[in-house]
Amino acid sequence: MPTAVQGSPVDGARARIWRITDRDTFQALRQQGRRARRGALTVTWLAPGPGTPEGPPRIGFAVGKAAGGAVVRNRVRRRLRAALRQLAVAGRLPAGTYLLGGGGALATMPWEALLALVEETIGEAQR
Repeated sequence: MPTAVQGSPVDGARARIWRITDRDTFQALRQQGRRARRGALTVTWLAPGPGTPEGPPRIGFAVGKAAGGAVVRNRVRRRLRAALRQLAVAGRLPAGTYLLGGGGALATMPWEALLALVEETIGEAQR
């Protein structure tokens, strides 16, 4: 069952992804996170700390007004969330905490190009 956001089915499974909700995590991302930027996408990654129980990846989004109006910003967030979920289902999203920021170009980028961009940028942030 394809959807407008994903562009293709994700094997009928839904990967678990947790949202970042606390301020301390955002500050840790800012101070200790590894950042990578490719085109309109910025990824900040923070490895799980020692002794932290293995859990689903934690995700936050930062899509500013420069990306466009509310409709465009929400579409960028939905598409990034769907891309991360597809990577997680495929086992290609390592544990950790992620902050993804994007520009308006991500709202209209072809799905396969967006998926490749997200995966490449995440890989670069983890190096």
